[in-house]
Amino acid sequence: MTVNLKKLIKCVAIPLLVGALSALLTKDNYNIPNQPPLSPPAWVFPVVWTVLYTLMGIASYIICESNITREEKNNALTPYALQLVLNFFWSIIFFNMRQYLFAFIWIVALWLLILITIVRFRKNSETASNLLIPYIIWVSFAAYLNLAIYLIN
Repeated sequence: MTVNLKKLIKCVAIPLLVGALSALLTKDNYNIPNQPPLSPPAWVFPVVWTVLYTLMGIASYIICESNITREEKNNALTPYALQLVLNFFWSIIFFNMRQYLFAFIWIVALWLLILITIVRFRKNSETASNLLIPYIIWVSFAAYLNLAIYLIN
């Protein structure tokens, strides 16, 4: 398979830009008073998210370049795009608005969309699907942190 470098860069840039904009909009609101057990140090989050956004972009590139119909691509990429939107707004709901319970409900919806994306990607590419496994694991961990913060704050 020949790599379309321009399309690969575009596919990786989209989630990275979503994450960067979300981080920019929430950067002054990261201080949470009471942290639950297993809370990682603050520096871990941008590192992990950069890796996850890159994997998401590569996975979407694989789907975009796969030899499937436009309808199959749309069927796979629609929940992918929707989960990016939910991902973007979760940080604002959690960090800026401090609506921890609503953020938890939001992250559960995000988790479900990631799962749907994984299933739909798998129909077309096992590799693309597998690239999203670290993402759903991290969002599961983030959901734990979100719920714990809601309960202790």
